[in-house]
Amino acid sequence: MNDNLDELGVGEPKGTNDMAGRITKAEDQLRPDPRYGSKVLSRFINCVMQDGKKSVAQRVVYEALDLINERTEGNPSAIEVFERAIENVKPRVEVRSKRVGGANYQVPMQVNKKRSTSLAFRWIIQSARSEKGKPMCQRLARELLDASKGEGKAMSTREQTHRMADANKAFAHFAW
Repeated sequence: MNDNLDELGVGEPKGTNDMAGRITKAEDQLRPDPRYGSKVLSRFINCVMQDGKKSVAQRVVYEALDLINERTEGNPSAIEVFERAIENVKPRVEVRSKRVGGANYQVPMQVNKKRSTSLAFRWIIQSARSEKGKPMCQRLARELLDASKGEGKAMSTREQTHRMADANKAFAHFAW
């Protein structure tokens, strides 16, 4: 029988991808980082990178992870602290503007997995960059440690986003 048919007998044309809606192949092309073998860390390094200087971004992130290892004395490991920090900072909901009948409403909406990870990266990096006076690796290490404990500027940004969504939940019926 034709292997392109599903159980209802409806098939897809040959060569179509079952991941509809994907625009780029960025996720397939992303290589895990050389030291920890993590694709999430590799994406984070790419977000830290400025002006295409990947080796500088790698050095900053790896030095930050080394500082975390020194401070925690390897328990938990730096990559565990990093992953916990990202999980803590990820937002569950955000507000988006929607125009209804001539008025703009801030409508709370759930955030998909990829966007929540991207927002967490952005907030951690922005909060580390906003603090001046120390090398970036120290600022990033401090922000990641704080975020893993549920503290810091990135966590306050997340809490503020959740408070805005909670304050505007009366407009949730406008979600599209």
